[in-house]
Amino acid sequence: MTTNLPVIAEIIPIVLQLPSAMSMTDEQFYEFCQLNRDFRIERSFTGELMITSLTDTETNQCNFEIIGQLGIWTKQDGTGIGFGSNGGFTLPNGAVRSPDAAWIKHTRWEAISPELRKKFAPICPEFVIELRSESDNLRILKDKMQEYIDNGTQLGWLIDRKQRQVFIYRPNTSVEVLDNPQTLNGESLLPGFVLDLSQVCSVINLKI
Repeated sequence: MTTNLPVIAEIIPIVLQLPSAMSMTDEQFYEFCQLNRDFRIERSFTGELMITSLTDTETNQCNFEIIGQLGIWTKQDGTGIGFGSNGGFTLPNGAVRSPDAAWIKHTRWEAISPELRKKFAPICPEFVIELRSESDNLRILKDKMQEYIDNGTQLGWLIDRKQRQVFIYRPNTSVEVLDNPQTLNGESLLPGFVLDLSQVCSVINLKI
């Protein structure tokens, strides 16, 4: 018996290249994003704008569970603060990126002025998570993860629901690939934090 399952096409972000005379300042880019809240907009270190639509509801459910688990540990640990998927960070190379979840030490966050915190704060999180949806392009997400590492991230998890794999990024080492892991450990950076992937994926009844 043959079952015809729907094929979900991968979505490539729209990339807008602006002439140098039209390049945006940090303030202008922030205002542009506020005027276009229905889109997820990031900026590359070369000034290109990458525009994607809102995440599908199913992936958003999974991301909510991830943020919830990270949030519980963050409050218990008390050494840093967590972030969800709607905020942007200005990395040292000038790119503005928005991970699905992130964590930053209190000492680094408090060193940023309150005024800058209200926009796309000039900081690269120590820890980031990216969750691949059914339509996300894996190569683009891998490039994004490597950019985090190159700009100061100490630990990054790329969770690929589509292939049931997790890619673990660390500085100065090869990417580690895990097949169907049940949990992920925050290692020495986030001591005691364990992400229960069975809980994440039970949101959508997906075995990982």
